[in-house]
Amino acid sequence: MTLKIDTRIIGSGKTREIYISAAPTKVAPVQELVDETFRAIDDILRSNQAQLFQERIFASGDVMELVCDARKASYRDCDDGVPPSCLLCKEGLSGPFAGVQIHAVASETVPKVVRYQGISVGRTIELPSCHYLALTGISELGPCSPEEQTKAMLKTAESVLKRYGADFNSVARTWMWLDDILSWYDDFNRVRNTFFTEHGMLANGHKDRMPASTGVGLGPENRSYCSMDLVATLKPADSVRYSQAAGQQQSAFEYGSAFSRATRTATPAAEMVYISGTASIDAEGNTTHIGDAPKQIEATIDNVRAVMEQMHCPEDKLVQVIVYCKNTEVEQVFNRYKNQMQWPWVTVICDICRDNLLFEIEAAAVPTK
Repeated sequence: MTLKIDTRIIGSGKTREIYISAAPTKVAPVQELVDETFRAIDDILRSNQAQLFQERIFASGDVMELVCDARKASYRDCDDGVPPSCLLCKEGLSGPFAGVQIHAVASETVPKVVRYQGISVGRTIELPSCHYLALTGISELGPCSPEEQTKAMLKTAESVLKRYGADFNSVARTWMWLDDILSWYDDFNRVRNTFFTEHGMLANGHKDRMPASTGVGLGPENRSYCSMDLVATLKPADSVRYSQAAGQQQSAFEYGSAFSRATRTATPAAEMVYISGTASIDAEGNTTHIGDAPKQIEATIDNVRAVMEQMHCPEDKLVQVIVYCKNTEVEQVFNRYKNQMQWPWVTVICDICRDNLLFEIEAAAVPTK
């Protein structure tokens, strides 16, 4: 088997959410692999009468065009014109194509495409129980600094949210994709912190309104310094709940990063817990087990499980998981643990937000109470 497709379905009746994680299991010809991947995804969408809602592709730069061409050829009428987040990673043990992650919705109400300045940037679905929004690949191109691109990216997202009578207080989860992250992550944090403070999400660093988030060194395909995906619950109002600390980890804001450890919010078919990118970091915000990949992996898994326990999410309710490994040596170590847990893994090779961090996990799961 060269490809693993993991499909998790939540909800029942008129509205269901379908989460698809597709990842290669060994090296294979890229064209054959991506053709198989997107044909399988298309079949799953069709068999569930589902529509794409948010999508990410992880691949190295030299094959990304080939991957996107395979997607276009396979999806047929499943493609509504919203491009996926195309994220450039390093080649892993299974080759230059790392995988695809899909969130789809099956409902009598069809998601609507969200456009900004003539460009398709996401989708929204409005149901009696929930009005939900996903934005994908928000970025700013042009001859400006990483900090200026970050400001513009956040303002673009804010402008879209305002169209729906919302703001960043409705955002449950962000993904910050940062090219060359180690050279400017502190600058990124300063811009985000200032933006969140100006928008009332932070008050002296302790107001509990920060979305869950991931920030890793995956460059956007368009070669901008940064891009962002997000999900927001527009209605019911104030439905996002935040957990700044969990397990042995305290608030990330105490060491300068404005995100919650996890959030919980209403989604089209249920409720979802979004677990931020989590690594081998202690209660004081220090990296632990420096240079020791097995220990960092074990500490990270323990930290993720602590968040899941606090948020009432058993492991069989996980719907999406991304693993970020600093290099293939770390991926090789992780593979010893991988098969022991039936999690819907997609593994990506990239820099983490600190040079001494080797490993990170993010996840999404359905709470049971």
